[in-house]
Amino acid sequence: MGTVGIGERIYVRASAENRRLIMRAMKPRPGCVLLDVGCADGAGTMPLAEHVAAAHVIGLELAGKFIEPARARGVDVRCADITQRWPLADQSVDIVHSNQVIEHLAETDHFMRETRRVLAPDGYAVISTNNLASWHNIVALLVGWQPLPSHVSDEVVVGNPLALEETRYGENIHRHLRIFTARALAGLAEAHGLRLDLDLGSGYYPFGARASRAMARLDRRHAAYLVQRYRPAPTWPVASPAARPEAVAGSRHEE
Repeated sequence: MGTVGIGERIYVRASAENRRLIMRAMKPRPGCVLLDVGCADGAGTMPLAEHVAAAHVIGLELAGKFIEPARARGVDVRCADITQRWPLADQSVDIVHSNQVIEHLAETDHFMRETRRVLAPDGYAVISTNNLASWHNIVALLVGWQPLPSHVSDEVVVGNPLALEETRYGENIHRHLRIFTARALAGLAEAHGLRLDLDLGSGYYPFGARASRAMARLDRRHAAYLVQRYRPAPTWPVASPAARPEAVAGSRHEE
């Protein structure tokens, strides 16, 4: 098997492990409203909805090719540009989920602010993205290569010979624009009224599933993906985007 084939297997394995950890971070809440920001075709949304026992599943999606397939699966899809105000009322959602979306945005402050705005006071959000501090990115920099999740073009993937070929995401959807460390992601959330509640790492290139899981538990800061859960900070005034929370509680690494 060639380098591309091996690389794709490693990527698929790490992505599956990331979805498993996201599921673990999402606590059941029978009868809840679940929002999936960037729901794509809904294939990943509905297992989450079943897991949390959601009564209503809303998806925000911009790529037109995904909207009808997601609706056919039972997702109440709102065609929306998430860099603008989300088509949802304040505090109308119990759970927000977003996986591998925030890194495609320049407007990451708006993303966190809207997450906080739509969350109910007793709700929670689970956000996952690539980890800039993963060992495979550090090694890439040491040898003078572009870190794998850090893109410099919307048209071509360049700078790292191990990068998988990617197709365009669709009109108005960028490749990766902002890549986070765990500290930066949590700090951005805190700045917009979201209290870090759970902080995990998943995937660990190039190890297999069992070894990867053990390594990520031992050294989450250098895992391939970040998985963080947040609760609304009670002192945050939803109607005032310019405000900042006065304090934030400490995070938990494991449950």
